[in-house]
Amino acid sequence: MTGTHLGMPAFPDAAREAVGDRVLRANLRHATHTIRDKRARAVAELADWDRLRAAGKAIKDHTLRHLDRYLLQLEAAVTAAGGTVHWAADAEEANRIVMELVLATGEREVVKVKSMATQETGLNEALAAAGIAAYETDLAELIVQLGHDRPSHILVPAIHLNRGEIRDLFRSEMAAWGRPAPAGLGDDPRELAEAARLHLREKFLRAKVAVSGANFMVAETGTMVVLESEGNGRMCLTLPDTLISVVGIEKVVPSFRDLEVFLQTLPRSSTAERMNPYTSMWTGTSDGDGPTAFHLVLLDNGRTDTLADETGRQALRCIRCSACLNVCPVYERAGGHAYGSVYPGPIGAVLSPQLRGTGSAIDASLPYASTLCGACYEVCPVAIDIPEILVHLRERVVQGGPVTREGVRVRIRPAHGHTAERAAMRAARILLDHPGALRAGERLLSRARRLRPRRLPGPGRAWTDTRALPEIPAESFRDWWAREGRTPR
Repeated sequence: MTGTHLGMPAFPDAAREAVGDRVLRANLRHATHTIRDKRARAVAELADWDRLRAAGKAIKDHTLRHLDRYLLQLEAAVTAAGGTVHWAADAEEANRIVMELVLATGEREVVKVKSMATQETGLNEALAAAGIAAYETDLAELIVQLGHDRPSHILVPAIHLNRGEIRDLFRSEMAAWGRPAPAGLGDDPRELAEAARLHLREKFLRAKVAVSGANFMVAETGTMVVLESEGNGRMCLTLPDTLISVVGIEKVVPSFRDLEVFLQTLPRSSTAERMNPYTSMWTGTSDGDGPTAFHLVLLDNGRTDTLADETGRQALRCIRCSACLNVCPVYERAGGHAYGSVYPGPIGAVLSPQLRGTGSAIDASLPYASTLCGACYEVCPVAIDIPEILVHLRERVVQGGPVTREGVRVRIRPAHGHTAERAAMRAARILLDHPGALRAGERLLSRARRLRPRRLPGPGRAWTDTRALPEIPAESFRDWWAREGRTPR
């Protein structure tokens, strides 16, 4: 992955600052509670939701097991339909391909459909360095771009801002990017939406090149699918002469019929709608209809390495609905910026360390950005067991061990700062392997229970800063069981 957000402090430090921002916490609490309550009602309408969830998981797992075959089938179908397929091993290669395609048209500006893949690669910054202006057209992405900010949510990138802050941003920044905000602009959502519509309209009508992502790619037909709610995607996908789509390789599904499942689960899990207002599909090019040139950039950027991890690969099922963010108590309080990645929240805590590795302080800390409450797993429409992956990645951070990097199996060293944790786990293993020592330790603790400290010393201090040590019972369960005349097995 690109280093766009690297260099940030580890998650605990970034979260500590975010938690102290009362306005941010109020914005997040209001937005996440509203979205998740609406989602719960939308999901409850379907009596077969559990079966749809299981079907989505099965489709994704099957596709990942045969990803090589379906990607080649997709390439052949897109090419047969008049498109051109490019393969990008990493962010740098993807950005270079897009830059060269834009420069070849002679244009110096592009309009963009909301795309997390291009945020992941840092495409906007790469295009700017080449003298190409990239304009975000999704309302929330436009807000973030105008504010020289970073997205903080997968579905609602500007969730950390309230409408008063957005109004002030439109007033001060729109003129530098194009049509200025209307005089006397207020903070009514309809006024803000109209100001954005007027600002973007001239860009839609002028642009000759568009860049998009895709929610799904259909291998058997070469069809791209984009779901959105504002209509900006439809404008970008149909008006320009050249369309460039940058899509992660995990977004492929085998057949058109598979969309039946995801077109029910994704809208309800993301926007709490029965279906998206705009579902755009295109297959290659067609004379007199839509762009005359279509390019598909298939992005790896760590996905193949993630696929090699039997536990971690389930993160590649993700359909970017953001339901896990809206139920996560950690995300609700810390916000998305603290994760240092375009993928915040629970899914970001398991996806980013796999795509980028755990070599940086921020990535090594992300698997710990969770209470392991399991709410994320319960709402995931493709049943990603995020708590399982979090524990798996914590072990990797603490212990090191074999991983796949750029297709090569290597052994990584443990991350810094976990010496005490490793020692504690080794001591626990020795103790649990020797029942006699465990019983002796339990009896010793019981007899010394009056000496129980209020806070732990050394590395344990951080744990007891926010928690009370549990009371030590007068006798262990084993001793009670033996005293009652029962022999422990």
